Amino acid sequence: MGLFKKARDAAQQGMVHVHGAGPIDPAAFGGPSTRSVAADDPIWAPINGISLQDYAALARDAQARGVTDEAGMIALGSERGWDPADTKAALDGWVQRMGQSMAVGQQFRTLLGY
Repeated sequence: MGLFKKARDAAQQGMVHVHGAGPIDPAAFGGPSTRSVAADDPIWAPINGISLQDYAALARDAQARGVTDEAGMIALGSERGWDPADTKAALDGWVQRMGQSMAVGQQFRTLLGY
């Protein structure tokens, strides 16, 4: 292991990297960014108390139970004790963040088990 590899690895700790991204960042054209995102970036902050991990667990539960619409997702959130308005905000917010950064979408798919 060379010095430069060690330095690069140290610099990348705590980052979520986008895999398979091309050389052009789609964010320049209104798409999601392919840039790596630091683990402490605000994009990872819970939305109304619902983290990306919570959202993925809700999505897995919905998938297992055949729920395919927003109303059903909100109902499942209510079963978890989540306020319906908070669940709606989280559903919309996490989808919006996935549209901003491919790293969020990739982390979501990882949490889903894909």
